[in-house]
Amino acid sequence: MSVHPPGLQLSHLSKHYGASPVFTDVSLTVAPGEFVAIMGESGVGKSTLLNCMAGLDHWDSGSVHLDGVDIGALDGDARARLRREKIGFVFQAFHVLPHLDVVQNVALPLLLLGTPDAARVQAMLESVGLGALGTRLPQQLSGGQLQRVAIARALIHHPSLILADEPTGNLDPTTATVVMDALVAQTRLHGASLVLVTHSAAATERADRVLRLTARGMVDANPLPAIPTNC
Repeated sequence: MSVHPPGLQLSHLSKHYGASPVFTDVSLTVAPGEFVAIMGESGVGKSTLLNCMAGLDHWDSGSVHLDGVDIGALDGDARARLRREKIGFVFQAFHVLPHLDVVQNVALPLLLLGTPDAARVQAMLESVGLGALGTRLPQQLSGGQLQRVAIARALIHHPSLILADEPTGNLDPTTATVVMDALVAQTRLHGASLVLVTHSAAATERADRVLRLTARGMVDANPLPAIPTNC
């Protein structure tokens, strides 16, 4: 019987839309606390791969394990519980709730887990430079501030895995640097693994590994390693 250690493990993962492959034979291990960046052109399946890592999307073959749990073997309710407890998300479009203020947005994962903690929320806001903005609504914030709200919300429940989908895609270069500084610093502080998908080479500069997803699933001439291969 195979043993899956803590961390994220994808084994020979493949997905198709109809007869068209999205990605093929992706094998990848992300150790606890590791930052892995995945690059690739539009349409090669980066976001779909990220969704499969979280059990939000289905795949055709292969497996996904998180902290030893086979996500593919869980029913919908169990997958939702696993995401709620072990995964944090940071998206390009922020996805904050417009009718909730900053404190309420960040506190939401704790409320869903039944573990509200106002002191933890305030400490998290302080750590991402938003300590004085807790009562503001999203429409009163800049793009960089909104993304830091999303980072704080993703980390507030101390998940083991952070999934970031083009988190700086809507930001100017200076603001993008500030946001990546906050994301990497907070992820490392809390010991979470970070998987980031992006077009931006600048967003990958602090990654422990940078991989490239290709439409063909083959190593190309780019000097970065490529996936799908065994990583």
